[in-house]
Amino acid sequence: MDRIKERYRKLVFFTWFLTLDLIMFGAFVRLTDSGLGCPDWPGCYGSVTPLGARADIHEAAQAMPFGPVTLSKAWIEMIHRYVGAFLGMLIIAIVYMAWRHRRVLGRTPTLATVSLVAVCIQGAFGAWTVTHKLMPAVVTAHLVLGLSLLALLTWLAARERPHIALPAQAARFMVPLAFGLGLLAVQVTLGGWVSTNYAALACMDFPTCHGAWVPEMDFHGGFSVIRGLGELPSGEMISQHALTAIHWVHRNFAFVVLAYLGVLAWKMQRLAGVRGPARLILVLLAAQLLTGLTTIFFQWPLLIAVLHNGGAAGLTLACVVALVRLATAGGPPVRQFAPASP
Repeated sequence: MDRIKERYRKLVFFTWFLTLDLIMFGAFVRLTDSGLGCPDWPGCYGSVTPLGARADIHEAAQAMPFGPVTLSKAWIEMIHRYVGAFLGMLIIAIVYMAWRHRRVLGRTPTLATVSLVAVCIQGAFGAWTVTHKLMPAVVTAHLVLGLSLLALLTWLAARERPHIALPAQAARFMVPLAFGLGLLAVQVTLGGWVSTNYAALACMDFPTCHGAWVPEMDFHGGFSVIRGLGELPSGEMISQHALTAIHWVHRNFAFVVLAYLGVLAWKMQRLAGVRGPARLILVLLAAQLLTGLTTIFFQWPLLIAVLHNGGAAGLTLACVVALVRLATAGGPPVRQFAPASP
């Protein structure tokens, strides 16, 4: 019985860790412009690996030397797909164990099943990312769904970790923190929109943008959802004013999230049961501010941009862990394994 619980716990934590890694690697795929390294799905020019597609890749690279298809980009894209497929198999294994051993584990399998549905939807958006030629709305949805899957698996994993019992009055932080997580979700979506529209360098100065606090912007063009990459809904090339609008909104909404979550985390760190997640939120908020500014001043260096994406993932998991712990406020300490159902 204990062996089953231990196997399940290890499987959940390994899957959670792999999901976090895959999100970071997904940012690397996007930022290296490797999303169309293999412009078909699920293989690479009909082959399982880029090795079988060398001739096609070489031909595409010759036709467009600075285009999206090269052998290195093909490998980056395919490794991302391989790891994503492996992640899906791990979640299937979690669901299998959650259902088969639900009495031993003392857990309802609902959350694990929802995670499986989420990874299937995420896989579909991964395919559409390629077939729709990096359409910004699809790529942004793929990013947001990836972080949603991370949140679900963090929830799943957090239930398996012991923590200090929280007093009943700690539950007053649940609604404010849930609202803060909602603000973070909006900011992550805006950040994905910046990245998928290549608007990170639309404003090269700070704190002003193009020398003005409110520069000339095209919100309608920048936030039109149904359009191709680099285009307006009319088919014309997207304007600098539209890119500026995308960047400006993400930049300024960041201060709303920074202030709200910063004050809330500062208050929550007084509670021993959520001190760790609260302090992590504070550290990551500072890191996000630093990497965001560094991206502007150093013109979007790859490592910093990937770390900025990783910071968003870290904030998501820290907020979810805190919420899971606050949900137990007033109850007994959560032990490593819940007792089996009678």
